[in-house]
Amino acid sequence: MTFETWLAYVAAYAMLSLIPGPSVFMVIGQSLSRGLGTAMFCILGDMLGGVIVMTASYVGLGLILAASSNAFLLLKWAGVAYMAWLGVTQIVSAKRLSDVAVTRQTTGTQQAASFRAGFLTGVLNPKAILFYVVFLAQFMNPDLPMTPQFLILLTTSGGVVFFVLMGYALVAAQARRQMRSLRARRAMGYAGGSFLLGGSMLMATNR
Repeated sequence: MTFETWLAYVAAYAMLSLIPGPSVFMVIGQSLSRGLGTAMFCILGDMLGGVIVMTASYVGLGLILAASSNAFLLLKWAGVAYMAWLGVTQIVSAKRLSDVAVTRQTTGTQQAASFRAGFLTGVLNPKAILFYVVFLAQFMNPDLPMTPQFLILLTTSGGVVFFVLMGYALVAAQARRQMRSLRARRAMGYAGGSFLLGGSMLMATNR
């Protein structure tokens, strides 16, 4: 692929990534409720999920999902339910927050849970698989070896996603740092849970 084609891919993918979707809502929710450090693990999980989705698209799984409406719907509603469950759980946790919990440091368990949440949000999205089947083809030259081109696009996508999601996480973390009281932390937890529920609704209503 030419350098101009690669730049076009970066620009197109960056614009698409900036549009708030389930992954953005997930990262904002994690950053608001648990802080930037925990949100970083969510971003890494989402990136790993993206690698799997793009690879599945490359080997043709997207065509299988496109041909099977039942497989598409099953994967879609699994993602919707999981994100909704995370949102409700976060709101309940915020309601139970105490002064002790406010001063508690982020634990490895929270980081692992955040990584898992990001990963499942990224991978439980059948529309992403179908999207990549079509989108990647626009930037790959069929007259050249396909695998090196795919690896370039895969690496580029990971970099773009990282910087975009980090931008959202930093903004949310800045808002969190300005609000240190128990009442404010509860509000942040409610807001984070609401973002997750919003992401779930977005996944549910998108056709």
